[in-house]
Amino acid sequence: MSRIAAILRRGFGVVREHVGTDHLGNKYYLIPEQKTWTGRIVRAKRIVEAANAKEYEYMEGSIPMEWDAWIRGRRKEPPSIEELLKNESSREQIKTKAKEVEEKDLALLAKEYKEGLVATPTRTVAKGHAAATSFGKQEFNEEPTTTANTFQPGSWMPTSKKD
Repeated sequence: MSRIAAILRRGFGVVREHVGTDHLGNKYYLIPEQKTWTGRIVRAKRIVEAANAKEYEYMEGSIPMEWDAWIRGRRKEPPSIEELLKNESSREQIKTKAKEVEEKDLALLAKEYKEGLVATPTRTVAKGHAAATSFGKQEFNEEPTTTANTFQPGSWMPTSKKD
């Protein structure tokens, strides 16, 4: 078989073996270890042919975790369909349980606020960073406050910056 594959590689280019397809339509291939005509060994490669061929359409999570682990060589065998379905259902269960816990926590917190066991959170209104010298101080505007209709020449003088 390797002799036939070598002849095909030389004649038609790289031979890749289709390993699987995920539920998003991505196709996964294995290019087996090869010898070049000089005798150098080229190690096996694992590649994915994305369902969205355009790079700008790629979104994080468009390759399932199990397939990502196979592509990166963290697992030897590609994932089976049963494994993918089992892991997906367990992830959905974890999401629903987390949502239930969050709802219970919010209900308990609201009850504690109502009973007065916990102080209600207050928000600070001060602008800027606490390390700044002007933190919490009132800002003064040095712009003239008169309009064009009531402006008298010499009525406004800029303040000195030496305060």
